[in-house]
Amino acid sequence: MPWEKTFEESDVIEKTMALFWEKGYAATSISDITAATGIKRGSLYNAFHGKEDLFLQALLKYDNERRRKMLRQLESLDDPREAIYRFFDRIVETSLSDPHRRGCMLVNTSLDYAQHTEAAREVVTAAFKELTDFFERLIARGQTRGDIPKTVDPVATANALLSFLVGIRVLGRGVVEQAALEQMADSAKCLIG
Repeated sequence: MPWEKTFEESDVIEKTMALFWEKGYAATSISDITAATGIKRGSLYNAFHGKEDLFLQALLKYDNERRRKMLRQLESLDDPREAIYRFFDRIVETSLSDPHRRGCMLVNTSLDYAQHTEAAREVVTAAFKELTDFFERLIARGQTRGDIPKTVDPVATANALLSFLVGIRVLGRGVVEQAALEQMADSAKCLIG
């Protein structure tokens, strides 16, 4: 008798995204996944070819629904400086509003970069590149408008802003409190004047 799928793949990806985000890739077992999704091990392997494939799909879902969505919204703002300010305000707010203090799934994955498949590493690398490109574009636009000083180096500043983002998301997992996260965001904002 052929295998028949009795679940929605998108539901499984959603549930496992939450699980991987909470526990991380290494700490999440196949048993954890089957318990969270309610599907059997064989069905999981038939549909997703295993834990690595499922993690990759969960990571892509996270990236599309969170990072990319936020960048699209912010890039549509008329004022590039305000877009960068709002970016860091939102990062602090997101870090603090998560009762589980999970941080960012992309940043968390980057912390264990060498342990992941090439495909997962490519997702993280591309996401970070898109973030620095986003900052560079906004800085250049702000300089053209006269809102950001010409003395600000777009490439170096974009890289520094990425480092602030990573720092806030890592430390926002519970290491530091709200005031410290807000100070870090304010320091990031100072880089663009």
